[in-house]
Amino acid sequence: MIRILYRDRDGRCRFDLDMEKVPQALQDPQGLLWVDFQGEPPEVCEPILHGTFGFHPLAVDDALQESHVPKADDWGHYLYIVLHAVRFQGKDDRTPRLDTLELDLFLGRNYLVTHHDHPIPAVDRLWASVQRDERSLRQGVDYLTYRLADEVVADYMPAIEEMELAMDEIEDQVFGNPQPQAVERIFALKRVLLHLRRIVMPQREVLNKLARGDFAVIDAESRPFFRDIYDHLVRLNDINESMRDLISGAMDLYLSVINNRMNEVMKTLTIIATLFMPLSFIAGFFGMNFFQPVADSMRAWTGEAVLGVTIALMLLSPAAMLFWAWRRGWL
Repeated sequence: MIRILYRDRDGRCRFDLDMEKVPQALQDPQGLLWVDFQGEPPEVCEPILHGTFGFHPLAVDDALQESHVPKADDWGHYLYIVLHAVRFQGKDDRTPRLDTLELDLFLGRNYLVTHHDHPIPAVDRLWASVQRDERSLRQGVDYLTYRLADEVVADYMPAIEEMELAMDEIEDQVFGNPQPQAVERIFALKRVLLHLRRIVMPQREVLNKLARGDFAVIDAESRPFFRDIYDHLVRLNDINESMRDLISGAMDLYLSVINNRMNEVMKTLTIIATLFMPLSFIAGFFGMNFFQPVADSMRAWTGEAVLGVTIALMLLSPAAMLFWAWRRGWL
């Protein structure tokens, strides 16, 4: 799908401009042109990007053929910018996963070209917004780029909130009923946070470059807006670092709970073994062949009185051991 927005020097906006009229729109220095490529194959996009707009083949190849971390390349009369939108999936006890959607931008003096292989909600929201209210287009194409970058970064916070909910579920599971699946989710969420860090940090540097005024296609009036997005990304990076510490703590908590449960099990088994220890001794001692009644003097060991004493010892010995363990504070 190819969408074209054109605002001429008189302020009239068109959303149905034909691709054949794009070269004419590019000749209007006071106009604004936004061309959005969504899910178009390279053989469709390349002739337009290279022939109509005159972008460098390396920049076109980066946008159509390769995936990059966020970056900003200055090609003189235009910028090639790579941003990443995020989408977190980890509800309903599924394994947490973070999907990144690459957004390629070509920013010139009077045009913005965007390319993405998959639908990006931030792009659709901005497109619908400028259709409802065209006043934001009056401030130029660099302000439109700011709006787009701001929408992309705004989607990071809901993803982080979903990660926090997933982390709370993991902690509840660790406290309530720790299972091996909890470890799998902990490590998956840890990989998600590491992936997010790899995206946020370079994207933060991209916005820092756009805010410093190193590029001629960005006016001085628009630089504070990019600086505001940079501040948001700095805060997101701090939140990400805090969440990484929390998920590491969740892993330590899981190991601690498992060790405590193992200690309780060992404690119970030890008590049972200790209680039966005197029983085993008495039964083994009086069950030896030495006490067979081979002589009249030994027959007393097989009488009813000895049986009663033996049973009494077998009953009293565990009780005495249990009382002794309780007095020692082991129970």
